[in-house]
Amino acid sequence: MAAKSPENVYPVKTFGFAAKDSSGFFSPFNFSRRATGENDVQFKVLYCGTCNYDLEMSTNKFGMTKYPFVIGHEIVGVVTEIGSKVQKFKVGDKVGVGGFVGACEKCEMCVNGVENNCSKVESTDGHFGNNFGGCCNIMVVNEKYAVVWPENLPLHSGVPLLCAGITTYSPLRRYGLDKPGLNIGIAGLGGLGHLAIRFAKAFGAKVTLISSSVKKKREALEKFGVDSFLLNSNPEEMQGAYGTLDGIIDTMPVAHSIVPFLALLKPLGKLIILGVPEEPFEVPAPALLMGGKLIAGSAAGSMKETQEMIDFAAKHNIVADVEVIPIDYLNTAMERIKNSDVKYRFVIDVGNTLKSPSF
Repeated sequence: MAAKSPENVYPVKTFGFAAKDSSGFFSPFNFSRRATGENDVQFKVLYCGTCNYDLEMSTNKFGMTKYPFVIGHEIVGVVTEIGSKVQKFKVGDKVGVGGFVGACEKCEMCVNGVENNCSKVESTDGHFGNNFGGCCNIMVVNEKYAVVWPENLPLHSGVPLLCAGITTYSPLRRYGLDKPGLNIGIAGLGGLGHLAIRFAKAFGAKVTLISSSVKKKREALEKFGVDSFLLNSNPEEMQGAYGTLDGIIDTMPVAHSIVPFLALLKPLGKLIILGVPEEPFEVPAPALLMGGKLIAGSAAGSMKETQEMIDFAAKHNIVADVEVIPIDYLNTAMERIKNSDVKYRFVIDVGNTLKSPSF
């Protein structure tokens, strides 16, 4: 992809960390942001979450990365300047920004309040659009694409909610899997899975963790309070639970068959795909036809949903399990993400560890 011209394009001098090529190695980087417009908020970045998607984008796995690539689509900070027409924020407020920072605001998706599905959505980290992510000292964003941060929600453990949180909250709500007493399966206990469990439990569901690792059982039951555990490689366990679940949130990012998951569903049950395995799924038609079952996918959520999710999380004390790291640990963190060596999200302490641009 064509390189951006990052320096001196805009008046607000900014510095952060960027990958310069598909090696995915991050190093200090000077660039610029636009001046604060009448509908914009400018804020000092305090924490920035990172996840497997950042690793994939930094190494151009999907063939759409624009370099230099500044990661960061889970960002929280403190407002330092507001535009003349801003209504949601004042200087000193805490603010959060998630996966996108713009949309056309005219299409059917935008008019119906699901602007995350707009064909012209502008991603925060620039893979759609020409933006730079939040692993830096300063962000400028239209207030429409920022969330008001609740006072009682911790910044460092709350910031992953802007990606993993909304990614799990949105399908639970949209597909009616947020009702007390439902039996909900969560496939995979990782960055998405552990938050899916917490949201489902807060909605009043009975939660079953479906995992390929028996090592997850104790943690799932004792730490996360799931009601039951299924080892998906154990045919007897799986068969014993056939037809018991109202819905399943599948967060598994590796190759697996979803046919056994469909068998776990009750008639009219819903399987929602959140993970992104490289191999396509194969599903025989009878697995869907018998019982009228549904397979759907979901990514992120609207701004309205994101604000609702953040407020819900604050009310129910839902946060992510995080390891806070200094910014100079970022490349090591990426290696650990590659090796699945994190429980369950890394959060970069930008505010305290990103030094002035005397690189």
